[in-house]
Amino acid sequence: MDRLSYANFDIMAIPANADPEAVSASLRARDDVEYAQPRYLNQPMLRPNDPMYPQQWNFPAIDMERAWDIQPSAGDQIIVAVLDTGVAFKTATVRYNSRFPYQLTPGGPIYPPLGPVDVPYAVAPELGSAKFVSPHDFIWNDDLPFDLDGHGTHVSGTVGQLTNNGIGVAGLAYNVHIMPVKVLDGDWDYIFDSPEIGTDDVLARGIRYAVDNGAKIINMSLGRTGGGAALVVNDAIRYAVSHGAFVAVAAGNTGDIGNAPSRTAEAAPSIDGMVAVGAVGRALDRAYYSTTASYVEITAPGGDQRRDGLAGGILQQTLDEDFVFTFDMGPARTTPPRGDVFVYDFFQGTSMSTPHVAAFAAMLMQQGITSPAAIEAIMKQTARDLGTAGNDSSYGAGLIQPRAALRGIGLAK
Repeated sequence: MDRLSYANFDIMAIPANADPEAVSASLRARDDVEYAQPRYLNQPMLRPNDPMYPQQWNFPAIDMERAWDIQPSAGDQIIVAVLDTGVAFKTATVRYNSRFPYQLTPGGPIYPPLGPVDVPYAVAPELGSAKFVSPHDFIWNDDLPFDLDGHGTHVSGTVGQLTNNGIGVAGLAYNVHIMPVKVLDGDWDYIFDSPEIGTDDVLARGIRYAVDNGAKIINMSLGRTGGGAALVVNDAIRYAVSHGAFVAVAAGNTGDIGNAPSRTAEAAPSIDGMVAVGAVGRALDRAYYSTTASYVEITAPGGDQRRDGLAGGILQQTLDEDFVFTFDMGPARTTPPRGDVFVYDFFQGTSMSTPHVAAFAAMLMQQGITSPAAIEAIMKQTARDLGTAGNDSSYGAGLIQPRAALRGIGLAK
């Protein structure tokens, strides 16, 4: 036996069929042996220290702690474009002019115009301003994709919330850059008379903008169920994957209300590098709302609050709804919104499952897998089969398994 450097012990080889514990016990019984033990294997154990992380059941559900042990995150050279309602990405005050009476629901009350109003915005503290690159707003046609809904900010948190900083919650690929691209309009955009709304052509332009400005992952937690095929969107997605960008898109939330397909997602099986994402809850059963369809290709946690209550959703920091949706209090009590007040809130939907897949793709791309089609293939090959054996319309190939994928490309044995 050779003494290793920095060791005050010796390592003994034993026969392959010998019991290490039994051999150690027999050695310890000898007077000339101080101690003996098998050569146990240690592993890193990254568990984020964010105090609300224990409420984020979604990350342990896909074995993220052991995945983070292999690869803590994707690097900041990876840009994930979040095509959504905007993101709380910048501190500013913007003046709008609500000039016309408006009605938010057919047959609902008519609200009087608010006139000129100043709306304050702030960076979501758990995202931080250093994370954002190349923002653009296709609803207002400027570079200020402010969020007046909260949806896009919540989605961005799952992708890349600041993590292991002793504050709030965690994000999956927490070192990536986020490109906020606003392609969805909300009630306040309507009230303030935005020049555009979130039609297919606007979405297609957003996809091409993201690719042309350096995004390698595109998250689309959005969709539509009416009308015909989304031809202009499909063409833009083909442009994206042909230029090396992976696209994750929500499969839809109609599972309990007629199960109408999402036109934005249904092309996924015909485009390698585009993946339509279904949702599961805590029990890893299909969430009641998650659309079932032949185009569903993969599944991730999206929450199921019907089964598990409020905490059965996906927790992230987002805008405080009490300061955003002030029109819910009726015409007489409606005040201008604020985009600078934040809370931690549980949301559910395939909108919440999709950013898990986008962030997972960023981790794979960090390892040099630059082909969107190859990323999709690895996700499917390593997925955990759920439901009916094999690919099915509820779960696709199954639940994403980041650790299994990272091990499969040789990062850990």
